[in-house]
Amino acid sequence: MEVQQSLWEFMFQQSGKLWSQTITHIGLTCISLFMAVFIGLPLGIWIAGRKKAAWAVLGLAGIMQTIPSMALLGFMIPLLGIGPLPAITALFLYALLPVIRNTYTGISGVEPAVTESAKGMGMNKWQILMQVELPLAMPVILAGIRTATVINVGVATLAAYIAAGGLGEFIFGGIALNNTNMILAGAIPAALLSIGLDFLLSLLQKSGLRRMNKVMLVLPVLLLVLSSFYLVPYTGNQLLAGFTPEFMGREDGYLGLKSKYKLDIPTVVISDAVMYKAAFEKKLDIISGYSTDGRLKAYNLVTLKDDKNIFPPYYACPLVRTEILEKYPELETALNLLSGIIHDSVMTELNFKVDYLKLAPEKVAHDFLLSKGLYKKPLKGSKGTIRLGSKIFAEQYILVEMYKELIEGNTQLTVQTRTGLGGTKICFDALTNGEIDLYPEYTGTGLLVILKPDTKTMSRVSGSREKVYDFVRSEFSRQYKLQWLKPIGFNNAYALMMRKEQAQSLNITTITDLKQFSSNEH
Repeated sequence: MEVQQSLWEFMFQQSGKLWSQTITHIGLTCISLFMAVFIGLPLGIWIAGRKKAAWAVLGLAGIMQTIPSMALLGFMIPLLGIGPLPAITALFLYALLPVIRNTYTGISGVEPAVTESAKGMGMNKWQILMQVELPLAMPVILAGIRTATVINVGVATLAAYIAAGGLGEFIFGGIALNNTNMILAGAIPAALLSIGLDFLLSLLQKSGLRRMNKVMLVLPVLLLVLSSFYLVPYTGNQLLAGFTPEFMGREDGYLGLKSKYKLDIPTVVISDAVMYKAAFEKKLDIISGYSTDGRLKAYNLVTLKDDKNIFPPYYACPLVRTEILEKYPELETALNLLSGIIHDSVMTELNFKVDYLKLAPEKVAHDFLLSKGLYKKPLKGSKGTIRLGSKIFAEQYILVEMYKELIEGNTQLTVQTRTGLGGTKICFDALTNGEIDLYPEYTGTGLLVILKPDTKTMSRVSGSREKVYDFVRSEFSRQYKLQWLKPIGFNNAYALMMRKEQAQSLNITTITDLKQFSSNEH
């Protein structure tokens, strides 16, 4: 096994990328914050003298704040596509409430006697606002801006899911890869960034009343300067690739493309939930995907041949706690009913029904078992409960529902499902900690993400389906007391994908062709 790398070694190794992503994170945060101040400050001033309007404006801003961040990003994508624009828009909406509310509170809190005195001195409304009300309200306004800043630093990590960059690339990549160093490499700078920006704004907040006029001038300039940090990758006429956080950190992913294929093309990190559509809409040229994904068919994409074999076999199998199989031996028999039944084309079609036709995974799974004569009515036994887990994509939901029906129809066991657990690390940790009893896993993931064998072992087993399966089965039993049951039948391997029309026009059929083409573009 490879020697465990320390956090500091990892951060030093990734210092270039870590620095660029931190700069990008600052830019995303401050662009959205500048927009929120630019819009929210005048709006807060306006509603300070209009109580009925204040109720409506603050209520609307409050509703925006309650929308889950991932849902808000999801709403933005159909309207604004992928990249920085939807991310900045979502962050702007999150920052609005504290800015508007504190501006309203600060202006409303100025003593009427003070403004009346200013009127008595001959000041007009504009002079009273700029020279009296705003300086007095500025500490409260800055408190709102500080709150918005801390919120946005945290939410900006999600920008990595839609190809906008930021420290979320490390965090989500680490979660997917079971790599604590990678998670901390993103989380620590994000936390320090939040503390640093909050401290910087606190200095402005404590400047004192006499200096508040200067603060009113310094603040927008400071936000503008920090906003200019955002880095947008320039691709020119080159192809642009979009890869998931997990793919970016794997040897059978981007690292392998660089080392074995010498592939060097501009890349952005993106969630697999949106990358297929982004490729279809010509926002990306190449994506990392899964060979049985239904969106291949839906968006007319083709896979490129892995002619140097960096992608090992990814045969799906039930991964089960040994303790549970010993307690309920009939469970293995029920689960193995699915073995050899689902091949690549079949799984692709099932995924297509969920991913594109938007059928419920439960219906797709049920109809398939019916068609194969495998469905039986639940026996409603009381012998025990099996907890099924899954990762957060359609194929896993389908498989878990099939297992549920097979277990309840063929044993006296009942089933609880805990779907959408996230990436490999979350599912695997839940399994080893006894929080779930089984979930569908892939032999290639078990090999590379969890076992992480040395180069010699990799070269010995990676080219063979049987060798990979035997190796992970043996090692998981020995190290973790987990059992790999019989493979289901399909190989959901990683693949690089392009639009069919584009691949044909450029005469690209293999990853080597892609590398040669990208080299010609330099």
